[in-house]
Amino acid sequence: MRARARLATEHCARTGGRGRSHVTVLRSQPPLMLRLTMPSGPEPWTADASEPARVCLAAGAAGPIGGDQLALHVNVGPGSTLILGEVSATLLLPGPHGAQSRTQVWVHVGAGATLIWLPKLVIAAHGCHHATDVRVDLDPDARLLLREELLLGRHHEQPGNLHQRLRVRRGGHPLLHQHLAIGPDAAGWDGPAVTGGHRALGSILVVDPAWTHASPAATALDDDTALLPLNGPAVLISALTADSLTLRRRLDTGLHALGAL
Repeated sequence: MRARARLATEHCARTGGRGRSHVTVLRSQPPLMLRLTMPSGPEPWTADASEPARVCLAAGAAGPIGGDQLALHVNVGPGSTLILGEVSATLLLPGPHGAQSRTQVWVHVGAGATLIWLPKLVIAAHGCHHATDVRVDLDPDARLLLREELLLGRHHEQPGNLHQRLRVRRGGHPLLHQHLAIGPDAAGWDGPAVTGGHRALGSILVVDPAWTHASPAATALDDDTALLPLNGPAVLISALTADSLTLRRRLDTGLHALGAL
């Protein structure tokens, strides 16, 4: 299956107010189904932004399944705020012929804009063969909050092969380039230098120009969770846990430490 989706927002000024964000492009194909949505609970990091546009990615079919090729383009226009979420967890499944599935995402966050990207848990099922490539370009005064959560296999199941690559640039310069290879074909993926036998891992990247002079200091929040400043106005919260529920709680602890919840 091949599918593409496009999403774009713009800022609309309001007299005497902070303005609101409006969705200008919303195009999708199954299984990448984009849907406008309403607030469903606490939304991190929105206090200082314009009234956000809210969009959820809903799965129109199972997968990704081996052989699927999916692509998503997102443009957050200058001054606008987008909260991009998902309806449910993503289950990566093997295909009938062993082909690799792939998800590619291109994001641009314009001047003074904010993207709060909150995807649900990704589950790498046994036998899957998937690659995810996410590229984010930020204008120098753009803001970003990007959350990632991964569960290695279902209950009592070893994961398949998964390659995740995240590349973030700010003002045309590299900010973060992270590559994770998991599964039987990645030698030593469950060793002490990678997951240490943990089945759930995740991170939250926060980029905020308000930290121009100094990002928050490096902090060990517990034995398996750390808050790490990057070379720029950015912080990476990383956690390794035994299960997805503990992972979510540990990442939320990091957001509380930043004052983002």
